[in-house]
Amino acid sequence: MAPPLKVLALNGTLKPSESGKTSSTDRMIDLLMEGFARHGISGETVRLADHQIPPGVTSDEGPGDAWPEIREKIMEADILIAGTPVWMGQPSSVIKRALERMDAFISEKDSAGRMPSYGKVAAVAVVGNEDGAHHVSAELFQALNDVGFSIAPNAVSYWVGEAMSSTDFRDLDEIPETVASAAKMVVETSAHLARLLTDTPYPSVK
Repeated sequence: MAPPLKVLALNGTLKPSESGKTSSTDRMIDLLMEGFARHGISGETVRLADHQIPPGVTSDEGPGDAWPEIREKIMEADILIAGTPVWMGQPSSVIKRALERMDAFISEKDSAGRMPSYGKVAAVAVVGNEDGAHHVSAELFQALNDVGFSIAPNAVSYWVGEAMSSTDFRDLDEIPETVASAAKMVVETSAHLARLLTDTPYPSVK
């Protein structure tokens, strides 16, 4: 019997936990985590802004680098959620930093030419008060695929409010049905693909 799947979410909010401010990105990630939990898939969220992650493209940038521990969590997970707010029409600088660090996977291939992320599934969560969710998810999908993650169909859950509005996702009294439906698709397709890849790993690509 295959071991239970695990999911890890990287929260790219700019708000550290010590700010005491709630994060809309957390709320979107929580929506996905609740869905995975219903499949018996446990996991955790890492708020990247709480950790010292120096710029670089290696898996360890030296003393004080928190990335090696986060990388280990990524390696232990079957599904990775990249969560980000929309800032200036772009993914946050925080989630971009994590993607830059995962660039190291390209040079860490095994004897069969597979990156350490092969067999892992990635999904995306986006929130913001302006248009750009499709652009942001496109950037994240391409980057995650470049460093070896597999992407299931409809693997993004997002919400964007009215441009220049002061209402955030965290402020909504109820989650819109369209958002809940999109989140369910993310969970269903990602969990299915992760199980398939766990049972049947990718072959040698050399």
